[in-house]
Amino acid sequence: VSASSVAPEKKYIKQERASIASGENYLRGASVFKEVKKDVEDDMREQFDSEMVQELKESNHVMERGGVQFHLAKDFGFCWGVERSINLAYSAIETFPDNQIHVTNELIHNPTVNDRLHGKNVNFIKKVDGSTTNEKDFSDISEGDVVMLPAFGATLDEMKSLEDMGVKVVDTTCPWVAKVWNTVHTHQVRGLTSVIHGKYAHEETMATKSMCETYICVKNLPEAEYLANYMLNGGDEEEFMKKFKVAASDHFDPKKHLKKIGLANQTTMYKKETRAIGQLLQRTIMAKYGPDKINEHYFEFDTICDATQTRQDAVSELCDWSSQDDIGLDFILVVGGWDSSNTAHLLEIPQMRGVRSFHINEADCITAENEITHRQVDGSIATDEFLPLGIDRSLRVGVTSGASTPDKAVQDALGRIIMLDQGMRAKASNGGSATDHATDLSTDRSTDDSDGKGALRTMLLKSAYSPRV
Repeated sequence: VSASSVAPEKKYIKQERASIASGENYLRGASVFKEVKKDVEDDMREQFDSEMVQELKESNHVMERGGVQFHLAKDFGFCWGVERSINLAYSAIETFPDNQIHVTNELIHNPTVNDRLHGKNVNFIKKVDGSTTNEKDFSDISEGDVVMLPAFGATLDEMKSLEDMGVKVVDTTCPWVAKVWNTVHTHQVRGLTSVIHGKYAHEETMATKSMCETYICVKNLPEAEYLANYMLNGGDEEEFMKKFKVAASDHFDPKKHLKKIGLANQTTMYKKETRAIGQLLQRTIMAKYGPDKINEHYFEFDTICDATQTRQDAVSELCDWSSQDDIGLDFILVVGGWDSSNTAHLLEIPQMRGVRSFHINEADCITAENEITHRQVDGSIATDEFLPLGIDRSLRVGVTSGASTPDKAVQDALGRIIMLDQGMRAKASNGGSATDHATDLSTDRSTDDSDGKGALRTMLLKSAYSPRV
């Protein structure tokens, strides 16, 4: 066989990514920042830990403080991947004090953490005006700068551009996200189309799509059912492509690219829905090609983040508790960024089960007027009356937080609830206005002296409590 007749070796996207990551200016992993490790860990503990939340954990996740009984989810808050991302970002800032440092997106979806980075003079790269693909404006980046990739990862094109610009890249991508990228690589090797359960414009899904050869995104079970029906019965191709115009690869052809498929997901999606979509696609493939052909036409590997699973299970347990007579939670408070996908799913669970629940992104959402500004399941922001009036027992509150939420943000929110509840009870006893006894909510706005919340923290730590075993 002549050399000219031999087919060229197929190149995979993973090889491009690996080549970029092997460059001398590409930094990833804590081992490259060993010299600043202790200082960074001390800084993170100071900024994000909470004595009150630690006491809650040590009290079997239930305790009463300031007349309010708190039931903390068994799994909540910072996950390992988020802590790792913050640690790498802070380490880069300490290691390169004389360099301009950028991040290609919010590092994680939490206002507290991103505000801290702004305070450390990190430049957040903006999106190109009018871009429908989250394209970034790199015009502020100069050779020799340091650019951090967020926990969600970055697209392959962004990685290529940064390599060409001669900058140092600090990759803080969560390893669970990289696990999804390895899965879609397997799809490419096997000649499969990647069906991604995710929000097509979410930063993580944008990065994952860039690691695929051929893909289509479905955001929920109804979209997956539409896809499955088309696979089995055909349909209006023009309508199909219009529906998935921005959620499929440019060359996607439904007649060609739905014969062999593999499932992947955005790591923060609702796990039960991902599993339901997987079961639906398996049934669809078996109905079309026969059970004996399933392995030729379908591949699935669990890429739901462990932290996502355990936090969703824990809030489900809170919902179970809320129906028990001896607990009867008045509501569940979910604390986390409003643009955090994993936190949004923590709200969906109690809402689907009819449990009163609120999703706030910071303590300031709770006001002295007994109002709470909160994100609803549909993404809209509402302001409603908050604490129930006239109860003759301790208030019972279920508490959870997203994987990108510091414990200190949870403590701030619980402090607001204690102060508001005490003010309302004082009003009921004295016949005055509830807001007369809750005005401290408007002034004690944080939990450390640097941003004016020292009084709130002092109150929380001194307030009497009794653990419930």
